[in-house]
Amino acid sequence: MKEQESIQIFDEKRVRTVWNEEKEKWYFSIIDVIEVLTNSDRSRKYWNDLKSKLKREGSEVSDKIGRLKLESSDGKMRLTDVADTEQLFRLIQSIPSPKAEPFKLWLAQIATERLDEMQDPELSIDRALDQYLQLGYSESWINQRLKSIEIRKELTDEWKNRGIKEGSQFGTLTDIISNAWSGKTTKEYKMLKGLKKENLRDNMTNTELILNMLAEASTKDISVANEPETFDENKEVAQQGGNVAKVALKELESKTGKKVVTSINAKDILKKQIE
Repeated sequence: MKEQESIQIFDEKRVRTVWNEEKEKWYFSIIDVIEVLTNSDRSRKYWNDLKSKLKREGSEVSDKIGRLKLESSDGKMRLTDVADTEQLFRLIQSIPSPKAEPFKLWLAQIATERLDEMQDPELSIDRALDQYLQLGYSESWINQRLKSIEIRKELTDEWKNRGIKEGSQFGTLTDIISNAWSGKTTKEYKMLKGLKKENLRDNMTNTELILNMLAEASTKDISVANEPETFDENKEVAQQGGNVAKVALKELESKTGKKVVTSINAKDILKKQIE
């Protein structure tokens, strides 16, 4: 079963989605949808309460909900309740929200766009660019971000080839790379930027993105060359890959006299330029 995870944007908020090629269906993170519709910062509790309510009423909708691994705010892959478009339409009926009807139209549009993208894959790149533009990012930053997604995918594919497990092992290696070049784990990096559920890479500056890409690309290249067989060997490779970017960071900071890793994010810079 081939699945492709992506982020969709509704009302300037992210909704994690997965496209199942065999079933030709979108699956949406239910807690993300609930957060969009209710503006609640406790969407997980809202969903648990809603499931209990539906069961009491004899509804079978929640019983048919599936679970897929989606990237969480800490960068790790975690099992998440997901629903296809038809199931979401039924759930939305139980969620009082003025955004319900616009959201239904959005769901229908997403399904149509995916079919178009299957005929012309370049459309998916164009739509990703449009989504970041809607969120207020500059075009130069977006180009870097799209490239970083490609590099990250190459790295995770290499990890899978080496038998690394998605989830905790991916997260551990990612933290090693991050800490090696930036001096901070993913969690510490997010705390510096004041992030909670937001994606760290979506809040990196151009320079931070470039150095993170260098670290991940170097890790992949070193792994391909050395062919690590154990998890410990992969951890050593991750450290080496991160160190490549650390050298570049130190050199840049020595030339500019400025710190690269800061609390500033890409949209902050754009806002200052506009002002």
